[in-house]
Amino acid sequence: MHIRVPSFREIAKQFKVIFLDSYGVLKNHKGLIDGVSDTIQFLREEGIELRVLTNDASRSQQQQSEVFDRLGLKNLKVDEIITSGMLAKQFLSHKIKSGKIAYLGTENSAEYILQSGLEHIAVRDIDLENLDEISAFVFLDDEGFDWNTDIDTTVNFLRRKTVPVIVANSDKYYPVNKNDVSVATGGIAKLCESMLNKKFIHFGKPDTQMFNYAFEHINHDAFKYTKDDILMVGDTLSTDILGGNKFGLKTMLVLTGNTRSDNADLWINSSGIIPDYICNSILA
Repeated sequence: MHIRVPSFREIAKQFKVIFLDSYGVLKNHKGLIDGVSDTIQFLREEGIELRVLTNDASRSQQQQSEVFDRLGLKNLKVDEIITSGMLAKQFLSHKIKSGKIAYLGTENSAEYILQSGLEHIAVRDIDLENLDEISAFVFLDDEGFDWNTDIDTTVNFLRRKTVPVIVANSDKYYPVNKNDVSVATGGIAKLCESMLNKKFIHFGKPDTQMFNYAFEHINHDAFKYTKDDILMVGDTLSTDILGGNKFGLKTMLVLTGNTRSDNADLWINSSGIIPDYICNSILA
């Protein structure tokens, strides 16, 4: 049963490591959430390790760090940021050795993730009558393509040719203001999976690869931490909380992003995804 708590900091002090989601926990559509810098400083003063786990595949770790810096979060280290794009990039570099990689998304995300030495090709440039050279397909971003034509091309390509299909960002949607959301990459991929009756390779929360990577990263020098030492904090039940629960971590749902105070209990009851704690934010 979940416990509503008034203070994130009081719960955080019970752990040695905090995993934090990015969008909806540290920042939102307005920018950096007020008070986040103070919270990060508090964690450092308490000697608590932290990692930011984000399903944003459109930017590298360095680019993510630069965004936080511009928003006013100056004390976040590059290697404390773990992205689903990192994991997709590793997979592609190890598994795809020849041919072209087709992608749906922006040029920026393609330049970052598809640095495997192979040529990449945007969906808009695919010739459906000449597919021999394409050896993999990647869902990268929810921008950078024509929704009216390129999703059709994606579906028809995947009907005609069987290749590994990677989803670099599993988020189905993201908030664009207090009340509304926009369709994210994972939502487009889920639509295509349903239409094609296929299962793609997903990276990011709630899948375990990101949690495995983060767990190994904090233990890279020596096995200092167990799963009992870690709290996963996020704003979305179906990614942050489900992923943390599946990995065996304590989880905290915060109400500064996808889940609002007035519908949290309804969503928990209807989904069956139960956080250990619920808190308004990480600000106090």
